[in-house]
Amino acid sequence: MKIRKILTLCVVGVLPALTGCFSHVRYVPKTRVADVIMSASLDDMARQLVTRYDSMRTFNASVEIAATTGGGLQGKEIQYTSFAGYILMCKPEFLRVLLLVPVVRTQALDMVSDGKNFKLLIPPRKRAIVGSNTVTTQSKNGLENLRPDVFFDSMFVQGPENDQIISMTTDIRVIESGKKKKDLIEEPAYSMQILAKPEGQTVRTLRVIHINSIDLLPYQQDIYNDKGQVVTKAHYSNYRYYGNTPYPSNIVIERPRDHYSLTVNITKLTLNQKLDDDQFELKIPENIPVETLK
Repeated sequence: MKIRKILTLCVVGVLPALTGCFSHVRYVPKTRVADVIMSASLDDMARQLVTRYDSMRTFNASVEIAATTGGGLQGKEIQYTSFAGYILMCKPEFLRVLLLVPVVRTQALDMVSDGKNFKLLIPPRKRAIVGSNTVTTQSKNGLENLRPDVFFDSMFVQGPENDQIISMTTDIRVIESGKKKKDLIEEPAYSMQILAKPEGQTVRTLRVIHINSIDLLPYQQDIYNDKGQVVTKAHYSNYRYYGNTPYPSNIVIERPRDHYSLTVNITKLTLNQKLDDDQFELKIPENIPVETLK
């Protein structure tokens, strides 16, 4: 019995000494669970997406847009000066993006689309471009791969159509918290997969919409091509309410395969204001040659 007590005392005395030599303390951000968590069925979430999208018939926003080209695949990034401008949308697919030169406020870029084709005018370079909304020949210059569909698909999260398949999985979203962003909050999140099954083909993913559990609003959307590759990642934050319709005031659009990203900050937004047809018309001056992109 005495021997057993002696061994016990030795172990108790030696272990702290050993752990002091062979361990160290590393401070990590504190993590806590979100205070409020909401839940809804898959059908309810899908219905909310459809209702929210249908509530926006027209869209008139003052914006600040910054672009970055390059990335890890190229080994370098180029960050461009932020431009003020406007984005107009009128359903079903009319879109206009107008950017202004800093300080002097003259036109830097003007792009319009009818949903199938687009026109692009760059007055400072005396350059005009027309083409299809779909990129068929990729340019090494990332921004030359920019098409109106990138804005339309990223800025307006559409719900599933009647002939599409939907499913949902749960996940954990970790976000920064506090003024110094030293703490982390873990909150449940939902991922809604929207899939299509064309006749005679296998089921493929069209989009994945990530929805947070705090207010059941999308915080990310992944858009896939017909090869199953992610072509667009759009991130949404800082929602504000316009009437009964919430809309993010900050949108980051990543196009990894095209080597560019856009950061869109909404400074002013008016929904469902009447927009005239001529606001989606672009006349190219006769002295500017027109290029056709494929």
